[in-house]
Amino acid sequence: MHKVLIANRGEIAVRIIRACHDLGLQTVAVYSQADAEALHVLHADEAICVGEPPSHKSYLRIPNLLSACEITGADAVHPGYGFLSENANFASICESCGLNFIGPSHEAIALLGDKAKAKTTAKKAKCPIIPGSDGVVEDLKTALHEAKKIGFPVFIKAVAGGGGKGIRIAHNEAEFGKFFVAARTEAEVSFGNPSVYLEKMIVNPRHIEVQVIGDKYGNYVHLGERDCTTQRRRQKLIEEAPSPVLSEKLRQKIGQAAVSVVREAGYYSVGTVEFLLDSNHDFYFMEVNTRIQVEHTVTEELTGIDLVKEQISVAMGNKLPFQQKDIQFKGHVIQFRINAEDPARNFSPSPGRLEYYLPPGGPHVRVDSACYSGYTIPPNYDSMIAKLIVKGADRKEAIAVGKRALREFHIGGVHSTIPFHLYMLEDGKFLSADFNLNYIDGLVDDGCQFTLD
Repeated sequence: MHKVLIANRGEIAVRIIRACHDLGLQTVAVYSQADAEALHVLHADEAICVGEPPSHKSYLRIPNLLSACEITGADAVHPGYGFLSENANFASICESCGLNFIGPSHEAIALLGDKAKAKTTAKKAKCPIIPGSDGVVEDLKTALHEAKKIGFPVFIKAVAGGGGKGIRIAHNEAEFGKFFVAARTEAEVSFGNPSVYLEKMIVNPRHIEVQVIGDKYGNYVHLGERDCTTQRRRQKLIEEAPSPVLSEKLRQKIGQAAVSVVREAGYYSVGTVEFLLDSNHDFYFMEVNTRIQVEHTVTEELTGIDLVKEQISVAMGNKLPFQQKDIQFKGHVIQFRINAEDPARNFSPSPGRLEYYLPPGGPHVRVDSACYSGYTIPPNYDSMIAKLIVKGADRKEAIAVGKRALREFHIGGVHSTIPFHLYMLEDGKFLSADFNLNYIDGLVDDGCQFTLD
């Protein structure tokens, strides 16, 4: 491997380019016409346009990406997150073209990307799973029979789902039929696969995920958990580690369960095993994300391990340079997603030109971004402006650093989620970690404007 094409954009493309340069690898950025002045284009050694602004005409267009590899002589592809990062077909095509796909094998992506098969894999690994249907339910009559056996409320989930799409909640038999049809329809439109399965709804859970990494020689470690419970409509807003609600015994148990799942799948590369934690502190397998995560930065700051460099190293055929006993967790880390959205208007999108962009600095502050003053955030893609990561000796200190950094973060020309984050750092429920996955949605429904008095 000597030249890596980054099949992505934004802050994750910048992050990958930096890791490649640290490893002495050349980089190729791809960009759509809307991203001609993007930061990842400026940072890469080479850059090539792959199409028009809509992602299906550029970043999702596999022939264009392969042509870019051929033109530039790239011998490896890093998919980042989103776009084609969990597309087993893309990984397979890369492999067949002699390109090193920096991620897991296409077989592992296909296995774990199918929610029903992933659940079966977790069950084989003796990992606790949420009660639900035994695989896909094909018709309404069978589905209703299964739902009654499971007990309401139940989730109706797309097998190929992600990002909160293709999910419906049926609280009773009367509404089950219309939600079953709606979930299948959305799954077909969003993923080209209408298949759904049923899952018992865990009431008021927390969202806990475990970072894992494995090499091609069967060596695995977990790098601790991240608590991603602060979400709006299943979209993460704040992530932190370690989780403020896990005991050390439970932390070890959930970490070992995550490793067991990826080992059962024959997985290598970085990945994240996601769980729901109920009010009794029982955890249940939810899914595996077969890519680098947006919030990988939290784990990097907690452990001191560069996950992107390790991901590339594994793809190059190297063994993991550490064992489980070598992993140390120091302090408390919180990540805030700074999005171009208006919290006072139900988080409505706010794309546009950044009249000024002044990120914070100082001790224990990290900012990952692809933005700069004068940059225009296009309406075509994710609304992220930056990821703000702060660290303290404990959670209380991390929150204090977070307040300072958020107050120093000045963005003009667009609305951002900074007011929301400042509000949360004064919120009693958040400060005491006494909240669940539905907390933010409840505040929105109650008309909270997320402004401080």
